[in-house]
Amino acid sequence: MDTPATLRYSKEHEWINAEQPSEAAVGITDYAQSHLGDVVYLDLQVKAGDELAKEQTFATVESVKAVSEIYAPVSGKVVAVNTALADKPELLNSDPYGEGWLVKIEVANPGDLESLMDSGAYAAFVADEKGD
Repeated sequence: MDTPATLRYSKEHEWINAEQPSEAAVGITDYAQSHLGDVVYLDLQVKAGDELAKEQTFATVESVKAVSEIYAPVSGKVVAVNTALADKPELLNSDPYGEGWLVKIEVANPGDLESLMDSGAYAAFVADEKGD
């Protein structure tokens, strides 16, 4: 399981790259995409300019195994949406931390980032969740 050290992670298996809080990319983790299986459809329910509240649902992902909701790890304004995923939802599987980003958010409250896990804490969380 890949957990880049530069990212922060939610308990719902979303990641955020908060190195640029004015344009922080958000996506689902490698663990989440592997748990879902092959992604066949993504419904991004936001557009640039929309405001998101922390833990608000902003997308639904459908795979061969399940349908899952995706939540905002922080509050903020959507500044970009990855429209390429409409035609290539499989990018969530093949490149979850790169081309598979979902939205970019202007973080409203930097304190939200502090409530998220670093890579070590997330790896431990996943191991505990799996029962390892």
